[in-house]
Amino acid sequence: MNSYLEANARERLAAVLDAGSFYEFLPPALKIVSPHLAQLDAPVSFDDGVAIGQGRLFGESVYVAAQEGGFMGGAVGEVHGAKLTGLLLRAVRERPFAVVLLLESGGVRLHEANAGLIAVSEVMRALLEVRAAGIPVIVLIGGSNGCFGGMGIVARCANAIVMSEEGRLAMSGPEVVETANGVEEFDSRDRALVWRTTGGKHRYLLGDCQILVADDSSAFRQAAFDLARECHAHAGGIGLTLATLEAEQQLLQDRIDSFGQAVDPLDIWASIGVADAARLPMLEAEAFVAATAALRLGAQT
Repeated sequence: MNSYLEANARERLAAVLDAGSFYEFLPPALKIVSPHLAQLDAPVSFDDGVAIGQGRLFGESVYVAAQEGGFMGGAVGEVHGAKLTGLLLRAVRERPFAVVLLLESGGVRLHEANAGLIAVSEVMRALLEVRAAGIPVIVLIGGSNGCFGGMGIVARCANAIVMSEEGRLAMSGPEVVETANGVEEFDSRDRALVWRTTGGKHRYLLGDCQILVADDSSAFRQAAFDLARECHAHAGGIGLTLATLEAEQQLLQDRIDSFGQAVDPLDIWASIGVADAARLPMLEAEAFVAATAALRLGAQT
């Protein structure tokens, strides 16, 4: 097994794509760095924390981006966001088989404040343009920093998401929730609670991710390809329509109506019919899916 969690951005790209097929746009030699960090005497990175380019996935041409969690937790600044936006807009023009985003980010880079916020909004708009052009966008989440803040929203704008149990996905990170609402609301030091709330298993059961895989790069690779093919097989599901948006909104409303009073994800699992919910966090991904696939809440791809 080749751990996705322990790999860095470029190692993940090498493992997910066909061997030797990755061609990087704006490669490290160009040293395109943030213009803001140096002014704040903060460290910079040769790629501003994201690698973008094109490659092949089981022979199909794909555009890809991988955020580097080792640099500022994958946080998005002006250059970082511009690279993602440029990749997506180029995909609209050149029409690859799919766009695959390997996301690992705590959200907007606070050092760059408004520039980072604007950058994330531009990424969202460009991603939706890719979907509108009939090109599926598949997101992979399995890094130690999770996918939070603005990039959490970006992920949910995609056609489909693949997560591992170790991956996490949410709008606000555990520490942010605790700071804003108090430890009584959410104890960020309770790691089991954090993973039950934001981890891959919970997101799979709620329908927020389409496939749950083990922490194995080859499993992410296969799942990304399967979902891209599924999107093409159901071409009407690639575009973003008003009906799709309304269905997503209804899904959220139903979730609030059904689980708004729950205090722990285990309460939600039990309420949707999962037997012996307290045992499930200990299961491996494959066993977990086998035990719960029929009970998970639906989501459109």
